[in-house]
Amino acid sequence: MGRLSGKVAIVTGASRGIGYAAAERLVAEGAKVCITARKPEALDEAAAALGGPEVALAVAGRADDPDHRADAIARTVEAFGSIDVLVNNTGINPAYGPLLELDHAAARKMFEVNVLSALAWTQGVHAAWMQEHGGSVVNVASIAGIRPAPGIAMYGVTKAAVIHLTEELAMELGPDVRVNAVAPAVVKTKFATALYEGREEQVSAEYPLKRLGVPEDIGSAVAFLASDDASWITGQTMVLDGGVTLRGGV
Repeated sequence: MGRLSGKVAIVTGASRGIGYAAAERLVAEGAKVCITARKPEALDEAAAALGGPEVALAVAGRADDPDHRADAIARTVEAFGSIDVLVNNTGINPAYGPLLELDHAAARKMFEVNVLSALAWTQGVHAAWMQEHGGSVVNVASIAGIRPAPGIAMYGVTKAAVIHLTEELAMELGPDVRVNAVAPAVVKTKFATALYEGREEQVSAEYPLKRLGVPEDIGSAVAFLASDDASWITGQTMVLDGGVTLRGGV
């Protein structure tokens, strides 16, 4: 379609799942991408599948590591000349169960990775490129940040913070930088396996569209929000849920 021709994006957590699907759609629409994730081998494979070094740069590291962020940002500008789009997709959920039994170290790690790293990536990209040239930021939240999500409650708390962070950054960075978010329901990824494995038919029956999401559903929405087709949209969270929240569920 070419609506992102000439644009350059950084997509975090992009070796698989939603992050990879977002990067794949951005490339399909003309963008070049820097993808990040922790494991170099999987990341290199993803970059090759996206089209190789002409369109995809792989920079391995932890999203909450300042040196990694600085390296990825610098290498992206060096390789492709700009950073027009940032997709903050990295997220973890190392703790399941009631909040009253939550390990505080796990909670702190979730906030570091899910919330503070999204802010830090935005700060870094803004300073390196967007402050002068403008751009678009898309944060990956969750419907767990909109409605209670028993069992993954602290993950939901961090995603609620991401949604509010999106609104605050949109206020601060306009008019030249737009900041939006997507909030998926259950998407068929390795990360979300525990939410549907062995009972996919039962879970999807609760969705008016009668299926769970797939990564491409989210990637297409990310590409839309990153593009000029969304030029009058900022501070918004697009719910991508197959209609499940119409029933009041998560």
